[in-house]
Amino acid sequence: MEFLAEHWQWTLLALASSTFLIVDTIRQATDRSSLAPLDVTQKINREDAVVIDVREQGEYAQGHIPNAHHFPLSEFDRRMAELNKFKDAPLIVCCATGNRSRSVLTKLRQAGFEKVFNLKGGIAEWEKGGQPLATGRKAKGKK
Repeated sequence: MEFLAEHWQWTLLALASSTFLIVDTIRQATDRSSLAPLDVTQKINREDAVVIDVREQGEYAQGHIPNAHHFPLSEFDRRMAELNKFKDAPLIVCCATGNRSRSVLTKLRQAGFEKVFNLKGGIAEWEKGGQPLATGRKAKGKK
């Protein structure tokens, strides 16, 4: 107890860090809006989910999920109305790592889209999971 009293700053920092880790772990465990690559594939195949890729043109051209619709983040707000035709379908939003797509997920929910999901880990995880990528019209084989 003497150590804790003398080093209260470190104790407070350790307590805050532990709390953050616990809250983040719980949040991730209960987050049903983030899907692993295999879950995304199942949603596409079983529920005709629509994939929205929000990466910029150069990233998208290097490889994207087959049949993904390209809505670069820099144009997203201006073009979001184009997605209204998919309002009843499950939407899966993806980017390189899952961070940019998370902000788009929030915008879509605010606009009334109810079935929106984020590709957990983005295209990086998609590739790591051995899922196919397309460039132009040709499919890029599994790695």
